[in-house]
Amino acid sequence: QVQLVESGGGLVQAGGSLRLSCAASRNIFSINAMGWYRQAPGKQRELVAVITSGGGTHYADSVKGRFTMSRDNAKNTVYLQMNSLKPEDTAVYYCNANEDNINSWGQGTQVTVSS
Repeated sequence: QVQLVESGGGLVQAGGSLRLSCAASRNIFSINAMGWYRQAPGKQRELVAVITSGGGTHYADSVKGRFTMSRDNAKNTVYLQMNSLKPEDTAVYYCNANEDNINSWGQGTQVTVSS
């Protein structure tokens, strides 16, 4: 497994931007896929975005055109750039690494969007 540490969450007004970071404890080059998930109070955890080892990305419909996921293999870090934030984006955001079907999770970072 790999240890993941998220950062960059906070309180922002609707329409604003935040960039989340997820730092891994080791090289992420070979990790099949890394993703961002979120969980709002009373709701199930949902996929926000995923990026493969080849750099391909996939986004939930609710964030397409607003969020961008990227990875910096040299820094062992993935990012989630979130623009045009909405109150419904409020949640705890978790970083995930899936390597050979073994999942690792970070501790989460809170994102709160005020209206």
